[in-house]
Amino acid sequence: MGMSAQGERHGMPQGEMPQGELPHGEAPQGEMPRGEVPEDRRGDPPSWSQQRAAVIAAQEQALKHARRTEHEKATAILREYIERFESAGIAPRPLRALPYKGSGTIRTPLHGWYLKQDRTIGIDTEARYYILRADGGLLTRLRGAEIEPVDAPLVVGRGGRDGETFDLRELLEMRLTDPVFA
Repeated sequence: MGMSAQGERHGMPQGEMPQGELPHGEAPQGEMPRGEVPEDRRGDPPSWSQQRAAVIAAQEQALKHARRTEHEKATAILREYIERFESAGIAPRPLRALPYKGSGTIRTPLHGWYLKQDRTIGIDTEARYYILRADGGLLTRLRGAEIEPVDAPLVVGRGGRDGETFDLRELLEMRLTDPVFA
């Protein structure tokens, strides 16, 4: 029996493989050879765009989950501090929005507490978080503004242009000792 080049390296007769090695191009059962991708249902490997779309979808899901988790944690903190505001005798007040352009304030149906001195962020009595900005047109000023709540962050002001960020707990603690009255 002759020896192959691979067999000669290992001192084995042709046809026999060293323990733990597989012939070139073969992969252990249940594993893909390096550089190959799993096939889709049609038997074709997924294209680069399909793989990229799957990666983007997974990243979007992870981001949504992270935001939802952050919002749930922040809402729990807001509920805790609402109780502390009430026990400290800091009553909820009517919240007013600031116009995007111009001066003055705009009436809203909200009651709660301002979180920042500039009165751009507030929370209502149900622990919903608001950015208190609205269109400053004549109709809005006459009728008032309906402001929609946004997901509460754990870091207030993150991503803002002014660079002024606060940990939510720190900001709420500041409002306990120094409430903002309109």
